[in-house]
Amino acid sequence: MSVDLHDRAIVADAHNDLLMAVVARSPAKWGSFFRERWLPQLREGGIDIQVLPVFIDDQYRPEGALRQTLRMIECAHVLAEANADQVTLCRNGADIDVALAEHKIALVLALESAPGIDASVELFSTLFRLGVRIASIAHWGRTPLADGSREDATGSRLTAPGVRALREMERLGMLFDISHLGASGVSHVLELATRPLIATHSCARALRDHHRNLTDDQIRGVAGTGGMVCVNFIPDFLTDDEAKVSVDRVVDHIEHVISVAGIDHVGLGSDFIREVVADVTPPCCENADDEDPLFDFPELEGPAGMPLVTEAMVRRGLPEEDVLKVLGGNMRRLMSTYMGF
Repeated sequence: MSVDLHDRAIVADAHNDLLMAVVARSPAKWGSFFRERWLPQLREGGIDIQVLPVFIDDQYRPEGALRQTLRMIECAHVLAEANADQVTLCRNGADIDVALAEHKIALVLALESAPGIDASVELFSTLFRLGVRIASIAHWGRTPLADGSREDATGSRLTAPGVRALREMERLGMLFDISHLGASGVSHVLELATRPLIATHSCARALRDHHRNLTDDQIRGVAGTGGMVCVNFIPDFLTDDEAKVSVDRVVDHIEHVISVAGIDHVGLGSDFIREVVADVTPPCCENADDEDPLFDFPELEGPAGMPLVTEAMVRRGLPEEDVLKVLGGNMRRLMSTYMGF
């Protein structure tokens, strides 16, 4: 039953850093490396819509951040062109619909913390022209636009350029991502937002008290904009007890977000990072100081394990209609309605 359901579903993953691993290769190998290493995993996992975040390692910040941002965007275009029989880089809902109808994987570009932009908010328009359709404005620490969740003690809201960034993204049709944003920044965005927000990879703080996770009030706020919260699979955000790491713990967070936000506002944002970290030097999360979010998760280390989430939701007793929404129905609707106009 669950295998059939997963096969019939539109499965969307709002956050997989695979682009970091691909861009680490020479440009001549971008297309073939993606086809050999990542495409089989995505197909085995039944992924239909894959968001590709552009995350910039510390070694490129600040001087090389924009250059590396552009390299990663170019990498996404190159790998899509080299694998045009299997994937499509999508700019709007119509592109996604065509890709799905042709049984291709719809790829969507996102910025994670946007260090290449700094305070030059006008560059959001430039990157939008290049295909970026989702963006966040902070990661673990401080940026010229806002503070990340590890800086919650500052109680800071968006900076003036951060407010302009939100307005520019709304004007363009770029989804604003609150994952990683500090608590006061999230509150500020919820006060200002006039379009749906997305948390591409965030868990519920009620189940795991971690600064990266969202409180119930924040989850309600995102749902109130018409947006959605996509549950993260990183073990450290799911539980503080390594013995409790399991696919069922992912479903615990999914069910909690459903209970707070409603079934139409929940999705999946895997954050499959282990293979990328093993593949790239330095690790993308080295700036997390003494935190190690990379607990072993042998059941769910990569895209091929995604059917296990469907199986766990079915086992838990979620109605088929709800499972289909969580797997990707909600994400497809949000992107089709609000992404890129």
